[in-house]
Amino acid sequence: MDLQPLGDRLIVETLEEEETTSSGIVLPDTAKEKPQRGRVLAVGPGPRDEDGNYVSIDLAEGDEIIFSKYGGTEIRLGTDDYLILRESDVLAKVVTSPKKGSKKKEMAGAAA
Repeated sequence: MDLQPLGDRLIVETLEEEETTSSGIVLPDTAKEKPQRGRVLAVGPGPRDEDGNYVSIDLAEGDEIIFSKYGGTEIRLGTDDYLILRESDVLAKVVTSPKKGSKKKEMAGAAA
């Protein structure tokens, strides 16, 4: 990709949601909601503070994020669609949890 975001902006590739419901009904394109999940492809240097120094962004390339439904600007490069978002449009970072059983569960008040 030949784009470098400026300031506190990110370039995001939207991740499409499933096309079928849990009961197996296939959803047409007109019934789908606008995607809110994406993968960060590029990160700007961040906003500047009062002294003119850059403040780093909490996201990195490759992070999976949840962003506001109608936030950002949609762009098309060739056949690919991307989204340019501000850091403030990002609602959450998707964190994968460790596999079940890999961490010992602790009960309140139980001695180890």
